[in-house]
Amino acid sequence: MYVSETQIRIHYALTDQMGVVYHGHFAQLYEIGRTESIRQLGFAYKEIEALGIIMPVVDLHVKFFQPAKYDDLVTVRTTLKEIPQNHKVIFYGEIFNENKNLLSTGEITMYFMNAKEMTRANMPEPLIEKLKVFFK
Repeated sequence: MYVSETQIRIHYALTDQMGVVYHGHFAQLYEIGRTESIRQLGFAYKEIEALGIIMPVVDLHVKFFQPAKYDDLVTVRTTLKEIPQNHKVIFYGEIFNENKNLLSTGEITMYFMNAKEMTRANMPEPLIEKLKVFFK
């Protein structure tokens, strides 16, 4: 299993009239967590794109338990429970506040796709190699 954590300070533009993070922005928080998760492996998302692979989101499920508020420092925990064996990858996310309270959980399904043909592709081999050490 591969787990990474990324901290994000909630800025004013993410909040609504009630002073809490607008629910639609949680997808962006999970995206930052995924991008930084790949970066923490030593592999940037732009390197995946340079290989001709894109990763569209095809399914997103989010549950909310407590609000995130302006100036909170939240931690986005991103988990890969298995190395993808085909075109589909599922990222599991959790967002915690500074008091370690669980604010939200998310399950994000993405496909690896060939950018030119818009056809399904497997996870790039260099990324698989980086992940293998976490799945022994």
